[in-house]
Amino acid sequence: MDFGVCVASHVNDIDYIVRAEELGYSHAWCADSQMLWSDCYATLALAATRTSRIRLGTGVAITGTRPAPITAGSIATINALAPGRTFLGLGAGNTAMRVMGLPPDRVRDLERYVNTLRPLMRGEEGIYHAKGRDIPIRHVMPDDGFVNFKEEIPLYISGFGPKSLAVAGKLGDGAVLALPADPAVMLNIKHMLQTGANQVGRELDKEDYYTTALTTIVVLDDGEAIDSDRVKAECGAMAMAAIHYSYEQVRNFGRQPGGALKYVWDDYVKMIESYPEERRHQRIHAGHNCYVIPEEERFLTPDVLRASAMIGTRDELIDLLQALDQAGLNQVMVLPNFDTRFQSIERLARDVMPKV
Repeated sequence: MDFGVCVASHVNDIDYIVRAEELGYSHAWCADSQMLWSDCYATLALAATRTSRIRLGTGVAITGTRPAPITAGSIATINALAPGRTFLGLGAGNTAMRVMGLPPDRVRDLERYVNTLRPLMRGEEGIYHAKGRDIPIRHVMPDDGFVNFKEEIPLYISGFGPKSLAVAGKLGDGAVLALPADPAVMLNIKHMLQTGANQVGRELDKEDYYTTALTTIVVLDDGEAIDSDRVKAECGAMAMAAIHYSYEQVRNFGRQPGGALKYVWDDYVKMIESYPEERRHQRIHAGHNCYVIPEEERFLTPDVLRASAMIGTRDELIDLLQALDQAGLNQVMVLPNFDTRFQSIERLARDVMPKV
């Protein structure tokens, strides 16, 4: 199994990607949310000039904030700096859109976007749908180092439900997933991917199809509680991001949360809805996957932490990762809290990665 880092894009934090490469991480996925972090392509460009092995790409680029031709040109620019080790992760954009008070793109819009994007990423002509027109376009100056279409840029499509996973299976070179709760869930995800692949006659098991799951991994010390201050300092932001996501799902689709969240839900809703509706979108995702806002620390119960991250002893984590590998998961990318990001990836590289 490969291990990658998901990066809250930061143009003054390239040392983190450099260190991940030194530790043996295979991929650095720079997140694309302009109203939260630095621009992902600026961050990738800086990382490309300071690394030589780690694969670099978006984790994930958002369809609703950039037209497909812009995304194609942007990632091909990174490929000119890091030829042969550039990839594009792509998704409909829950957080990046929600933080601007907008919904993510629909699955049908994601599929249309990908159909426009794929030929453009090869330097070929694509059909761009804009202002009621179908416009044939291509990069008209692909030479002289402006961009690089010669080395292939793999496209990994983010999917969480059956419809988006079907698009990923149909059109992607791989898929970006939420972490499967257990190996049986991974097998079900593969089935949903194959359902989409069947629409175009693909057999994913016979292809070099690449799957990646996002999580945070915390290695427990002997006797350490799952809700220790250290654990929360490494994965609390990921846990709160799961609550933020669930709140958006409830208020937009009426999907009531279950499991671990039901015990903190009423308290969280009361807290977040004390903020004015017209600006609540600015507050929901505050600290997103970087920090835990002090008034939200009370929601980090053991159940919430366990449901949103991989937390266990070294041996427990090794066993689970090996089982996920056997079930067909190719990579885990980790996104620890910002302040503890270095120590988190150091511990994982020392205690777990050599055994998986």
